Amino acid sequence: MFRVAGLSRGRTPSPDTIAGMTTERAMPPLQADERTTLESWLDFYRATLATKCDRLTDEQVRTASVPPSPLTLLGLVQHMAEVERNWFRRILLGEQVPAIYDPGADTSGHEGGFDLSDDVTFDAARSTWEDEIARARANCAGRGLDETSPFMGAQVTLRWIYNHMIAEYARHAGHADLIRERIDGTTGV
Repeated sequence: MFRVAGLSRGRTPSPDTIAGMTTERAMPPLQADERTTLESWLDFYRATLATKCDRLTDEQVRTASVPPSPLTLLGLVQHMAEVERNWFRRILLGEQVPAIYDPGADTSGHEGGFDLSDDVTFDAARSTWEDEIARARANCAGRGLDETSPFMGAQVTLRWIYNHMIAEYARHAGHADLIRERIDGTTGV
C-alpha cells in the first residue's frame, strides 16, 4: 500500500499537515512473477492518484478541471473507492454492499462517486478509499489468478479484475494529472 510520509494511520491531519503530505510510490519490479507484477502496477497507479492530491487543500481538491466538466480530484478519489468496493467486494466475493457516496444508488452498473458533498472532506474520502484498498488486498490474498467469480452472466478471473483495475487507475491518473496541472501547474508527479 502507498504510505503518506509523516502521517500515522488513525491520526487526523490538520490543513497544514495536508499541505505537506507526500506519497511514497515504488516502481513496479522489472522482473517478477505475474501476480507480483499485477499487484505492483495496481499499487503504483493507486499511489499515482494519491500523489496527484498531495499538498493540496480541501478547496483545491474540489476544483473542477475545466468547464463544462465537473471532474475533481476529490471526485476521482471517491470514485476509485466505489470502484475498489465494486470489483473486490461485490464482484469478487458477491457481497451485497451499498454504494459509499449514494447508498440508495443501483450498484449493478456504474460505480459513481464523482459527485461532491459538503459533508465529505478529502481526509474522509481518502481514508474511505484506503480502507477499500486494504479490504481489496485482504479479499485477494490467497486467491489464485485463475479463480473466477460470476459477472454479467459469465465468469471473470481475478487476473482479469487486476488488469481492469490497472486500466481504470491509469485512465484516471491521466485525468488527475490534467486537473492537478490546472490547479497549480504541477505535472509529471
